[in-house]
Amino acid sequence: MLKHFAVLLFFFGMIAGQSTYSQQVVFPEVLLKNVPTDVQVQSDVELDYLILNKDTVPLSKTGEHYVMIVSLPNNNIHFENANVEYDQPMVIPGWLSLLPPLIAILLALILKEVLSALFIGIFIGAATIGFYGGGISGIFAAFFTVLDHYILNALLDPGHASVILFSVLIGSIVAVISKNGGMQGVVNRLIKYATNRRSGMLTTYFLGLAIFFDDYANTLVVGNTMRPITDRLKISREKLAYIVDSTAAPVAAVAFITTWIGAELTYITDGLAKIELQQGVTITESAYGVFMNSLAYSFYPVFTLFFVFFILYKQRDFGPMYSAEKRTLEEGVIGDTVTNRELEEFNPVKNAKIKAYNAIIPVFIVISGTFLGLLITGLSTSHADLLAGGIDLSQGTWAAIGTEGGDEVGFFRKLGIVIGNADSYVALLWSSMAGLTAAIVLTVAQRIMSLKEVMDAVLVGVNTMMPAVVILILAWSLAGVTESLSTAEYLKAFFGNDFSHVWVIPALTFVLSAFIAFSTGSSWSTMALMYPLVIPLSFAVAAADPNYSEMAIMYNTIASVLAGAVLGDHCSPISDTTILSSLATSCDHIQHVKTQMPYALIVGSVALGVGVIPTALGVPNLVAFGVGVGLLFLVVHFVGKKQ
Repeated sequence: MLKHFAVLLFFFGMIAGQSTYSQQVVFPEVLLKNVPTDVQVQSDVELDYLILNKDTVPLSKTGEHYVMIVSLPNNNIHFENANVEYDQPMVIPGWLSLLPPLIAILLALILKEVLSALFIGIFIGAATIGFYGGGISGIFAAFFTVLDHYILNALLDPGHASVILFSVLIGSIVAVISKNGGMQGVVNRLIKYATNRRSGMLTTYFLGLAIFFDDYANTLVVGNTMRPITDRLKISREKLAYIVDSTAAPVAAVAFITTWIGAELTYITDGLAKIELQQGVTITESAYGVFMNSLAYSFYPVFTLFFVFFILYKQRDFGPMYSAEKRTLEEGVIGDTVTNRELEEFNPVKNAKIKAYNAIIPVFIVISGTFLGLLITGLSTSHADLLAGGIDLSQGTWAAIGTEGGDEVGFFRKLGIVIGNADSYVALLWSSMAGLTAAIVLTVAQRIMSLKEVMDAVLVGVNTMMPAVVILILAWSLAGVTESLSTAEYLKAFFGNDFSHVWVIPALTFVLSAFIAFSTGSSWSTMALMYPLVIPLSFAVAAADPNYSEMAIMYNTIASVLAGAVLGDHCSPISDTTILSSLATSCDHIQHVKTQMPYALIVGSVALGVGVIPTALGVPNLVAFGVGVGLLFLVVHFVGKKQ
């Protein structure tokens, strides 16, 4: 009898032991002192709480695991149940988590160079973790950790790899259609409308809108092509440079198929992942859907395009630009045509057939192919989701979309759901590869270039994208460091406790982004530094205040990063697009900056005061756009003077 009783005790003891060991607490690698942090708990049995350091910590069910909020003053971790499994995290002061991004920003401002600044920021973060994990030797090991951990992980991410491929493919398309004369053909179709000063300026403006997919190609092609025409019409080089510069980046910022979109999508994807991890909120909207919704808050780019049109249509100027235009009318154009290796690389080859369709067809394939790819991948995902939800698909997937609640939804709502479910990376890769193939076939079939020459042009296009790709890789690595250091958690705690003015977040983002872009001369570096921080921060702060919509604040903040970056670029003498605009138009660089800055600052002020802040407070977007556009028209009408 005693023997059987002992066996039973042993059996129940084994069961109890297995239940105990089924509880595992998954701490992040780094915990910040006294900063509330969400920590996962995995358990095969139902749990309501755990006792940590003699405090009862409640658990909430999220998906297949539990989450508890932990705030530790030091490294001491003791669970009442000694059999709970966990890996000891490093507990560091919260302010250290801010060092990598802050040092990267500060060095970028001082050095006027972003690559070394990003690398040093990554190293500082790796060294911080290395020191707390292994002492002084950990700091030395961190130098190599930058490469074999953070940069390597950034490259191994499938989404990141997709962005790199898409970027170089688009760069290659731009190079091929420039070399085969297709881009020149598009230009030639437009320049015949330039018969006087107004039509010459407006032709330049609309040409800038037409080449929407790459600000670099836009600047070089439009400036270099229109310069002889605007010279003949006595349009100042300063005005030409302003038109080129103020259409290139703004139109690229709001177009949905550009060389910028890949980077933006990956930043948004990473930001949404952080929100889901930190907030326990599942955002069903795709990165592409978030980007499209953020366009409703892109005030500076849209206002700039309207402002430039008003200036050109009404033929009114003020400030330094008025003086430049008056001088040109009286004395003619002053300036010499310059050549540059970058300009020459985009010139058509000698035997090029200047046919617009050689550019229009590949670009059309990229645009339509992306939309088709979004539909295909979106319908596929929607079909799988509907099947899993037990929805009747007898009438087809499209008919069933949106009917989960029993109500019929309209065409555009269905389309939004499909695109929201789409795999944008796959769509962009498909379309860019198809577009490049079309450009190559058109060029070789017409014997404009040999296959070898076309491949050389492809490599030229790849080469033009390399600086941006390197910045992206380092930015992803820095984002990995900030994630390891729980930087977003620290900022969330810093703002979340006493910060009640949620509407300030988009405004501060806009101003800071403009300042960084002005100081570094790079929209890419601004996106790299700002997006990883502000996307999860804006959502977290807004979610804590019931008076605000967290999605609306996040959309506004996402748009404010790029809008502020474009503003900073327009005012910066070291901006790549500003320098290229001066180069392509043969305009004195300082004169270009001097004449463009007042216009950019006026539009930026209107965008901030009429757009960013009011919409964060709840003013409808259409009202903000209407008031802003009307105000800019009045500025041109009453402040501007006719020549």
